[in-house]
Order: sequence, then structure tokens, then C-alpha cells
Amino acid sequence: MKITDLKCAIIGNHPVVRIATDEGIDGIGAGESSKPYIKWHVLYYKDMILGEDPRDVERVMKRIRRRGAFKPWGTAVSAIEVALWDIAGKAAGQPIYRLLGGKVRDKVRVYNGNIRQKLKSYSPEDMAANMKWMKDLPHNFSIIKQGIAFHGDMATDTPDFYYGENVESYNYPNRGRMTERGLKHTIACVEAMKEVLGDEVGLALDVGPGVIPQDALKLAKALEHVNLMWMEDMITGDYTPYVLAELYRDVSINTTTPIHTGEQIYLRQNFMDLIEKRAVDVIGPDPLDVGGIAELKWIAEYADLYGIGMAPHGTLDGLIGTAALVQVSATLPQNYIAFELPNAEFEWWHDIIEGLPPKDQMVKDSHIDVCDTPGLGISFNDEAKKYLKEEDADFFTD
Repeated sequence: MKITDLKCAIIGNHPVVRIATDEGIDGIGAGESSKPYIKWHVLYYKDMILGEDPRDVERVMKRIRRRGAFKPWGTAVSAIEVALWDIAGKAAGQPIYRLLGGKVRDKVRVYNGNIRQKLKSYSPEDMAANMKWMKDLPHNFSIIKQGIAFHGDMATDTPDFYYGENVESYNYPNRGRMTERGLKHTIACVEAMKEVLGDEVGLALDVGPGVIPQDALKLAKALEHVNLMWMEDMITGDYTPYVLAELYRDVSINTTTPIHTGEQIYLRQNFMDLIEKRAVDVIGPDPLDVGGIAELKWIAEYADLYGIGMAPHGTLDGLIGTAALVQVSATLPQNYIAFELPNAEFEWWHDIIEGLPPKDQMVKDSHIDVCDTPGLGISFNDEAKKYLKEEDADFFTD
């Protein structure tokens, strides 16, 4: 079997990858919906993989892996890797999880960091009401994550939250020391949310990046009494192209609040410091940024040796990313906690993807059943063609 073509189409805003072969078996992968600009990067790799056997996933990946980087530049490599595993599974007549060593679990836990209503304000009362709405969702989530401080608009919308100048730009890295008022406000909001959840639902927090290490420790210690699932990306993370493991370790060893990071990191080598120095308690690589699903599995197994938990990121990965996360999460060791459930960027995604349960039946009691269909277990139907741009009209043809 040989790769005969690599294509990328922007469907909705997702850069969707399709790899074709000379035996008529194709594979799909995708990047996050926030990255339609990555199409050129996917196609950059085309000449590097044509003629290769897609079932030799690692051999193909060695041709392109070194030309990726931290988020967002690991996306193209990761999407191609997922498509290769899709082909390998279809060719073998097996779900991907079986090619990765088999299932550890028949259903995988997911958490909610993505299905939410817009906050009316960053007051304790409105954040508690928002949390109540999420708690009452039919998914019956056992873990819910909320953004506070420098993740989202709390730091910029709350007067005198920190010592620094706010820059009104989505991509600008606002950062600074929190004021006493800002610290107390954050603690009050977290306590209000946890009061709603009680001990029935775990609360995780997305906090930065932007919190300085001293404030990260101060906040983590001040919230020890609410028994958080974790505090995520406080110092670095998201689109930060470095790790700073020593700063995280200074925080994590001095608090019982679990500390989490990792969504921006590309490849196992860049997790070494976090894991070997036990700088955090939980890591959260995204399969569509870290280099793919096999890369995520390797990292999870290595982290397990050091007693570090695994809660993969996935908020913008869409339905293709959901299928990939289910397959790899089924195989992870017992340090697996839950993955962040993606949702469809547009409702019509549920009309063009076959193989997933109906939207209202996908998540049951915070879990998704692992399917046994070959490959990713999903495929596009004919309805998908009407969502192709004119320039991508031949995406589904060989």
C-alpha cells in the first residue's frame, strides 16, 4: 500500500486532512477549529510522504516530525498522524485502540471545559449560576472546568485585578502581579462555584497563562480547602512556546492543590522536564498539537511511571478530534483521569459525520463508549460535499 495523495480542506474552520492510497483506503484527521490558517502547513508535507506505506506510521512520521513545533505548529503533523492511524486501522479491519495495544477501559471519562453559556459577569454570583447550568447538563459531567484570572476576561474586566496594563488583544499575553483585591475576588468566585458543585462534581480551573509564580502558589494554597481537581496553565501554557518546568515545580511541591499544564507542548521530548522533575501533578497534551495519538500515549505511559495524572486537552478538536481522543484514551494507563470533551463547531457537523452516536446520546454519565469500528470509526457522508469551498471541490475524489 502506498500514499498517493495528501489533501487539506477547510470544513467550517477545521483544517481537515485526507490521505489517499493506491488500494482505495483513505484516512482522515483534523486540526482545531481555531486554525484554518494551517492548511498550507499540511500541504507542505505532501512531497515528504508520497509513496510511503501509511501503515508504517512511525516511519512516515519520522519524515515530517522534526518540522513541527509548539502550538500551533504541531497541528499539521498531528492531523497527518491521526489520518495515518485511520488508514492502518481500516487496512487491518481493527479499531485504532487495538493497534495501540488494546483497551484498558470500555468507556472513557470526559470532562466539560467547552459546553457553556456566556458569563453575565465575573462576579461570584454569576459564576455560580453559570456553574449550576453546567452541572445540570444531561451529560452528567463528573468534572467541570472554568476559566478564571488570566484565562478569559476576568483579569481584564475586573477593576484593579492586577498590577499591569491591559492590552485589548486576544493574542496579547497579559501578565502581572495580582492585587490583594484581585486575589480575594478570585478566591470568592472559586468558593461560590464549588458551593454549587459540592462533592458531587470535581472543579478544575483554567487560570492562565499570566500568573506569576508567587501568586500561583499563593492562590493554590488559598484554595486547598476546596479540593480542586487541578489548576491549569497558570504560569505558561496555551500558546506559550516554552515550558519553564522549574517554576511549576516551585509551586507544585509547596501545595496540595494539583497543578496542571501541557496543551501547547509538542512531542515527548518537551515533556521530559515536567515529568522527570515532577514539576506538575497532571499533564494535558492535545493529540492534535502534541504530534498525534501515539505520541500522546507514549507521554501518558512515561508520566505514569512518575505518578503524574493525564487529562488530555481537546476543547476545539471537533468531532474528528473526539473520535481520536476516544481511541487513544481507551488505551492509556490508570493515570488517565478524563479528556476535555470537544463539541461540534457548527451543529451541521453532526449531519456530515457517520459513526458517532447521536449528539444527545454520545455522553452518558460523563463517559463515551469505545466503538469497535475499524480505524477512527467515523467517516464523512455525501452531505459533507456541500460544505466544501470551491477551491476544495475535489477533496473527496482521488
